Amino acid sequence: MSLDVAVWVLLVTAIVLANIPWVLSNRIFVVIPVPRKSIWLNFAEWFLYFLVTGLFAYLLENNAMGHVKEQGWEFYAVTLFMFAIFAFPGFIYRYNLKMFLDKTKKQTNSN
Repeated sequence: MSLDVAVWVLLVTAIVLANIPWVLSNRIFVVIPVPRKSIWLNFAEWFLYFLVTGLFAYLLENNAMGHVKEQGWEFYAVTLFMFAIFAFPGFIYRYNLKMFLDKTKKQTNSN
């Protein structure tokens, strides 16, 4: 796999995994159904997906380049915040847009 393809695969995977906890509000880790998830469970699931993405990035870098460059704490801080930015659309959907859409739907059904 070329380095360009590996980077795009990693970016798409990171964006999808960052949004899963927020979009699937009635499932834990995509398969375990729950009646309602708390925000803390969403954050825990999001952080686990961050770690999974990091492992996937490590494996992709090893596969594409043949070696993995050692990184300092700055790299991990930046990737954590970048993962948080990737999760922003799902977070906004879960805690702002979904409530607004549900409220609008109830108002139109009652009229």
